[in-house]
This record gives sequence, structure tokens and C-alpha cells, in this order.
Amino acid sequence: MEEIEIPTEHLHEEIQEKAAEEKKEKWILLVALSTAFMAVLAAIAGLMAGHHANEALIERVKASDQWSFYQSKNLKEEIAVSTDKILHTLSTKPVTEDNSQTIARYEKEKGEIKKAAEEAEKSSEEHLGKHVPLATAVTAFQIAIAISAIAILTRRKKLWYGGMLLTVIGICFLIMGLLP
Repeated sequence: MEEIEIPTEHLHEEIQEKAAEEKKEKWILLVALSTAFMAVLAAIAGLMAGHHANEALIERVKASDQWSFYQSKNLKEEIAVSTDKILHTLSTKPVTEDNSQTIARYEKEKGEIKKAAEEAEKSSEEHLGKHVPLATAVTAFQIAIAISAIAILTRRKKLWYGGMLLTVIGICFLIMGLLP
């Protein structure tokens, strides 16, 4: 009986193609997982950047309110000083009413109000100082996600490496935004 020959060269090539295809699929899986990680980091950085922007705005409004309050105390003090001057200038008799205590109280209150306004301004600046690197991190992560998507579509690993580099840069900005 004659043996049937099966061409094994074809099988060997098919096995190699299958192994190469599995290797490509593994690479695509890594790109997909890293892109999901980038998206999580972008969401965290975005949330934190938004928080600090909101807090900076709130503190700026508080400072503005305090400066308005300071101005009103300043006006009241000026009215008291002017009233004292007018009373002393126009009066022919000694003036019994004295606004010096009221003036001193306004001066003290103005100092406290000024301090509160300056603290609110400082707090606002600190929040903005954290917002900027966090917003930069979000931008880096978003660009990295876009580049990784292009890497999958074009099957170019170098693009994915570029996306990973941007992710590292984004992580550095995220850490800068978290540090005091």
C-alpha cells in the first residue's frame, strides 16, 4: 500500500503565521490596557483640576467680598473722621461727642478684614498653582490616548511608545499637582 504524503511545509508556514498573529494580538491587548489606564489617569487628573479651579474661584470671591467689606469700613472711618473735624471746626463750645473710639474700632476691624482678604487671595493662588499642572496632565493623557488609538489602527508600535512617553510626562504633572 502506498503512503499518502502530506505537505508539511505548508503546515510549518501556517503555524509560524499563527504564532506571529498571536504575538500581534498580545501587543494590541497591551495597547488597549495601557490606553484604559491612561483614561483612568486622565479622569482623576481632570476631576482634581476641576476641583482646584472651583476652589480658586470660591476663594477669589471670598477675597473680593472681604475687600468690599474693607472699603465699607474705610468709608465709615472717613465719615467719622470728617464728622469729628466738622464738629470741632464749627463748634464754638467744646465738643462733648468724640468719635475717636469709633475711629479706632474701624481701624482695628479694617486690619482684621485686610488679613482675611489676603489669606483668601493666597489660598486662591495656591489652588490655581495646583490646577495648572493637573490640567497639563489631563492634556498629556488625552493626547497619549489619541496617539495610542492611532497606533492600534496603523499597527505601529513606535506611536504607542510615544503615547507611553506622554503618559509618563502626564504622571509627572499629576504628581506635581498633588504635591503641596
